[in-house]
Amino acid sequence: MPMKTDRVLEPRCSIARSLQVLGERWTLLIIRDAHAGLTRFADFRDSLGIASDLLTNRLNTLVEAGVMERRPYQEPGARGRYSYHLSPAGEELMTVLASLQQWGDANRPHEAGPSVLRRSRSSGRPLRVAFVDDTGTPVPPEDVDFVFVDH
Repeated sequence: MPMKTDRVLEPRCSIARSLQVLGERWTLLIIRDAHAGLTRFADFRDSLGIASDLLTNRLNTLVEAGVMERRPYQEPGARGRYSYHLSPAGEELMTVLASLQQWGDANRPHEAGPSVLRRSRSSGRPLRVAFVDDTGTPVPPEDVDFVFVDH
């Protein structure tokens, strides 16, 4: 009889599988800070005000899931430590963060306005997160269907 693997026990829904890695409190804020250039444990801890044990747990989860990579470094006269860098999969989460930001700006606005603006590097024009079809044409959310696949 074949053994069941963890993969067999994983939810079929890709949103549920994604939330197994990204759904814990602090995780998306760690990824946000990594996108902003933070790489060191102490910098994440200080930026977020997160307890060290929680940060360790979240970073370990992100490394195990292939969202971040751990790289050794050592300052002169200090013990060796690790820095944390986004993997290509982690870089792809920029769209998720921008989508959450866009939703928050529209539906949970702060009285002082948005904390970050999304702009094109090349043109400086404002950006929005959107669905696009296979030709690159934007599709309004009300025209998007999620078609469930039965296997």
